[in-house]
Amino acid sequence: MGGLTYTMLDTTNLSTAELYGKALCELAEEHPEIVGLTADLGKSTKIGALGEKFPDRLFNAGIAEQNMFGMAAGMAAVGLIPFASTFAVFTSMRALDQVHTDICYQNLNVKMIATHAGLSFGQAGSTHHCTEDIGIMRTMANCKVIVPADGLETVNAVRVAYETPGPVYIRINRGFDQQVYENTDYGFQLGKAVTLKEGTDMTIIACGSTVFRAREAAKILEAEDGIHARVINMHSIKPIDIETIEKAVHETRRIITVEDHNVIGGLGSAVAEVMVETGKACAFRKLGVPDTFSIIGLHEDLMAYYGYDINGILQASRDLMGKDFEEDDDWEDEV
Repeated sequence: MGGLTYTMLDTTNLSTAELYGKALCELAEEHPEIVGLTADLGKSTKIGALGEKFPDRLFNAGIAEQNMFGMAAGMAAVGLIPFASTFAVFTSMRALDQVHTDICYQNLNVKMIATHAGLSFGQAGSTHHCTEDIGIMRTMANCKVIVPADGLETVNAVRVAYETPGPVYIRINRGFDQQVYENTDYGFQLGKAVTLKEGTDMTIIACGSTVFRAREAAKILEAEDGIHARVINMHSIKPIDIETIEKAVHETRRIITVEDHNVIGGLGSAVAEVMVETGKACAFRKLGVPDTFSIIGLHEDLMAYYGYDINGILQASRDLMGKDFEEDDDWEDEV
């Protein structure tokens, strides 16, 4: 149950990074102020496509991420719109001082495309895992945080990043992702979640690579258990869609969050912050990487190991349906 089927030929079309590179080239063709920066990872992060099309608009800082983001800040200060791309672990941690002080503090128009996020580069080891970046980046004042569900949503994220003044952090994976959307015309908005499936029994809120798995789990829950789970793609972590979360709490009263990130500080914590302020009782569970450094392995195997693949979501959903949040469903006695 929950297995994925694909071939080597599918990986390019399913890659969020591949479509990010193409979308950036299209934008750059229309907007000459767009430039790209890489820290010797143009091929891995796919920003190298910009350099192939516009050789004089891609700048390689070498293996010096701190310098790269300092350069990006300077370019933004003189009116350019830099898209700086490296691995998520390097963006959010190795170069955090420059991201914090040079970019976010000055509210400069820098777009940070962070690849190989979560456990998507699982076989590379803990130094290349990145399960802390959502928690880090959403606490940076002025910074918007977007976590696309697939390649097509990444195209929308890149376009919105260009249109949105100030720092934007886009978190994508290393390789391919299962396709969630058929096209880009589904109403993508910064700060507004997308409801992929309606439901009244519970709500599954997911982001990034877990969105496909949440949707598939919801289909199985309905077919096998008669459980009608609402599925929400919370691609915009900051600003977050407060209205959609409050609506889910009020209408379903059972919430599960799923993320390829530490369960502390990420999507689950952001949703919990909104829930607490509603003053309404709710059964709640966060799925993701526990408070530990991950073991090494393939992405799919690691998601299964830590219980946030399709089977893990199914188990957590069934468990949550058995929990009572109070003796009745009456909202009148709530704060």
